[in-house]
Amino acid sequence: MHGLVNKAIQSFVIDNYGATQWSAVVRVAHPGCTEFEAMWTYEDAITPRLLEASSDVLDRPYPELMEDIGAYLVSHPNLEPLRRLMRFGGMDFEDFLYSLDDLPDRARLAVADLELPRLDLRELGEGRYVLSCEGKIDGSGHLFLGLLRAMADDYGALVTLDHQGVQNGVEQVSITLLEAAFAEGREFELGVRA
Repeated sequence: MHGLVNKAIQSFVIDNYGATQWSAVVRVAHPGCTEFEAMWTYEDAITPRLLEASSDVLDRPYPELMEDIGAYLVSHPNLEPLRRLMRFGGMDFEDFLYSLDDLPDRARLAVADLELPRLDLRELGEGRYVLSCEGKIDGSGHLFLGLLRAMADDYGALVTLDHQGVQNGVEQVSITLLEAAFAEGREFELGVRA
């Protein structure tokens, strides 16, 4: 598994719960190290152990933990570059939704060996969509549910989101866009200020 994934879990736990809780996660998961390097590669089996240990240590149900990590990835101030990358997906939330199919390929342009879940957005009409998530890690759909919730807030869109379960290893997230311009979204400029 790419180090960025494990580093994101580490950062999530430390930023939200503290270094002491991260130390407890490491003791339970036995990953063979106490910190992760973003550009290294680690055994695939380490990541699920980190997530399960985080769920146990933080006393958070696994689906909620994954949703929180998804929201964290695009809303925490330390990860502003990732939020900016996601905002390049479109001018509004609906454009952003349509860009999700290409997200794994766009991520590989930035980090060649980063493997994201395969995403497939299907439009059902009248502002309703289903996002299919197929990844190596259980709970990828919950992670994207959290990410979508945070991005909807970022765009100022009013949406309802629901994890619809898993069929043949593919997680389904239902999305209903109720109002694209419900509130003022967070400020976003194409260029970075010096």
